[in-house]
Amino acid sequence: MNEHLKSQALAFRSLHHGPRALVLPNVWDVASARIIEQAGYPAIATTSAGIAFSLGFPDGQKISRDEMLARVGRIAKAVKVPVTADVEAGYGTRPEDAAATARMAIDAGAVGINLEDSTDDSLHPLIDLSLQLEKIRAVREAALKTGVLLVLNARTDVYLRQVGAGTTRYDETVKRLVAFRDAGAECVFAPGLRDAETIARLVKDVQCPLNILSGPGSLPIPELEKLGVARVSLGSATIRATLGLLQKMAEELKSSGTYVAMEGAPSHAQVNASLERKP
Repeated sequence: MNEHLKSQALAFRSLHHGPRALVLPNVWDVASARIIEQAGYPAIATTSAGIAFSLGFPDGQKISRDEMLARVGRIAKAVKVPVTADVEAGYGTRPEDAAATARMAIDAGAVGINLEDSTDDSLHPLIDLSLQLEKIRAVREAALKTGVLLVLNARTDVYLRQVGAGTTRYDETVKRLVAFRDAGAECVFAPGLRDAETIARLVKDVQCPLNILSGPGSLPIPELEKLGVARVSLGSATIRATLGLLQKMAEELKSSGTYVAMEGAPSHAQVNASLERKP
């Protein structure tokens, strides 16, 4: 198993340096993971929000680490492509907590993780930079000890949480992402950025693979590729779109008793076939 994960980690790492952006429509369970794999995507990324929602929790580390990684493990066992796990802020305030989360993610079959710098404190919305760097180094050291070159996607929420004055956000984002890179992150992530000029500037300034959060209202994938973006995630947009379809279906059934919203769905036989275990 370890040799398999070592190979997958290397393959996943290489996807961040290809001619095309690595596009990751994030998944939350085995069925959604199988759909994305069978659509031809070369890797699977989980959404922490989606997994939390599906298990009855709000987003924001309200779900336990054990429950989150148990779901990641089920997904990893069900697909053949590399899996990267969204582990929020690492489930604990200490570097040791982040290291333990990284080891558990590898044990679950993941070869990459997202690690964010958000807190649930509105007065101090970001983890202190020095502490976040300790957590990143701890993750890197823990992964190296397993022999699996875990791909760490280090995220700052400066733009997503609108931290500080608008005029200071870019410089703060660059400072954090470059520090994350230098501490051992393979890829850096700046959710909340949407305009082409700022994204292009950030690609040049971080000098490593950049992940952008995308979805309705964002730049199309081909435009992000032209800007030099290496990785595009959809985050919770995938499960929210799915829930939106369910809402439409429920309203249609209640209002007109018709089934238009259900059209185009895979058949029962197709879903069954997609979930058959293959050697």
